[in-house]
Amino acid sequence: MAAAAAEAGGMGLTDLPGELLELILCCGVLSAADIGRVSCTCRRLREVCQARGKVWRERFRLRWPSLLKYYSQTDNVNWLKEYKARHNAGLETQRIVASFSKRFFSEHVPCDGFSDIETLGCPGHFFEDELMSILNMEGRKCLTWKYYAKKILYFLRQQNILKNLKAYLERPEDQLSFLEGAVLIDQYCNPLSDICLTSVQAQVDDITDKVRKVLRTKNPRHPSLASKAGTVLIVPGVEFQRQVLDAMNCVLYEQLKYKGNEMDYYNSLNSYIHQVLIRRTGIPISLSVLYLTIARQLGVRLEPVNFPSHFLLRWCQGKEGSTDIFDYMYIDAFGKGKQLTVKECEYLIGHHVTEEFYGVVTSKEVLQRMVGNLLNLGKRESTDQSYQLLRDSLDLYLAMYPDNVQHLMLQARLYFHLGIWPEKVLDILQHVQVLDPSQHGAVGYLVQHTLEHIERRKEEVGPEVKHRSDEKHKDICFSIGLIMKHKRYGYNCVIYGWDPTCMMGQEWIRNMNVHSLPHGPHQPFYNVLVEDGSCRYAAQENLEYNLEPHEIPHPDIGRYFSEFTGTHYLANAELEIRYPEDLELTSNFHSDLQAYAPRIASHFVTCEIAYVQ
Repeated sequence: MAAAAAEAGGMGLTDLPGELLELILCCGVLSAADIGRVSCTCRRLREVCQARGKVWRERFRLRWPSLLKYYSQTDNVNWLKEYKARHNAGLETQRIVASFSKRFFSEHVPCDGFSDIETLGCPGHFFEDELMSILNMEGRKCLTWKYYAKKILYFLRQQNILKNLKAYLERPEDQLSFLEGAVLIDQYCNPLSDICLTSVQAQVDDITDKVRKVLRTKNPRHPSLASKAGTVLIVPGVEFQRQVLDAMNCVLYEQLKYKGNEMDYYNSLNSYIHQVLIRRTGIPISLSVLYLTIARQLGVRLEPVNFPSHFLLRWCQGKEGSTDIFDYMYIDAFGKGKQLTVKECEYLIGHHVTEEFYGVVTSKEVLQRMVGNLLNLGKRESTDQSYQLLRDSLDLYLAMYPDNVQHLMLQARLYFHLGIWPEKVLDILQHVQVLDPSQHGAVGYLVQHTLEHIERRKEEVGPEVKHRSDEKHKDICFSIGLIMKHKRYGYNCVIYGWDPTCMMGQEWIRNMNVHSLPHGPHQPFYNVLVEDGSCRYAAQENLEYNLEPHEIPHPDIGRYFSEFTGTHYLANAELEIRYPEDLELTSNFHSDLQAYAPRIASHFVTCEIAYVQ
């Protein structure tokens, strides 16, 4: 429009004022290639499109808006150079993500599998931004790309968080924030969530402001109200401090309805500080960190107490720094801020404890207990077959105590059990042997079996290819990618593998009572991904096609499938290599469902269906 107006007045594009030219070139219609071509036409347009100018800055902003936070308004940035660097980082990211399926389809991504990423010659935030772009792709396509982009992003963020945690632990105790430590643990266990200290602190500040308002109505001349922004005045006197705690209890437990989660105590969400703020519930230690942080911001110095079975805070009633446990009241943040005497603390847990358990603990010891809680939860979780919470909490614990033999052995056994990272298992075991030679028996056993695992992996010649046309596969009724339903237990699942007969060992067959099935183990069995996140091995007679197919929310969907069509999943390139004739059969199944029905009906007699997991 501007160009047309210029031509009507007898003016060329280059005769327009610089501001108007910039406005035209900054519109979202032109691509980066268009800007490049325009800048090559003449000196005037080259000056308008200079590398450090507004045009390329706007082009960068339109393409990658989330990256602008990494630049200051005062920086003299070469936006053209940054644009090219980000573009090239995106291409390299896509190449790496695309390679992961081929390289790691048959095994867990090894601990050195991310070496390509660590040696990238581009800013890490460029790489992360491209990974997020992949994860945020709309629709049901590119599932394999999303699967590996998520794994890579998980790894990258955890590495950065571990560095931040180690730097945190190296600071002097008086410079450590309990809230910051809780946020670091939260971030490490939830690296794909948008969790940052600034956001969490802002929410805590908002609660603190609410407490001040209540305090102001009770006592307008209270000392804590006189503190200026950014400073904290220590509140003198027990009575003034009591007024602060009463106002806190009013806001937290009466107005905002915070409470201890007695109904779902062992839910890991209770341990994550950002979830405590969202759900307004938690366990004693997470609620205590929140309570203590607010109290200190209001000038009341509470201290953490590593009380057995129930984390508490203590509030000095006598001389500051007293070593007499009876000079303190003990606050139960889980119990709506109730103030307890020493005797009431013992009633709380049901037995007597020695004085040492009433003493104050350090920030590192608080983190140790928080991580210990997550470790215990990780051991309890039976539905998560990857043991991700246990792995993450072990990483955190060993970051704090790298020479703890008990947890090093647990980590080695866990990796061995999962069949992942055998080389890292050997490194851990070698470290354990140096730290504690008395562990040589357990270490020797794991070393022997880990070396056998490595040798077996070297002997693998390639993927087994299963052709449906083979005579031995004639009884296979269902194909890769079909959405199925279990006849007895009703769970929905998707098929990602099959065998002509049960290939599990005799112990599994006996434990699963396979022989009670009409066709026993001598029938096709299917590997299925179940909607609850588990993987199961199901007999053919126990499965039926789901007449209302829908997506299966399983974390490993992208490992095997590239797309959900609305009726079934399409195998990715690696799975298709193993089942080359299934893709066409799956697609035809929906258009020719009636042709399958007689075959299925004739193959199985009416019977009471027994369940085989």
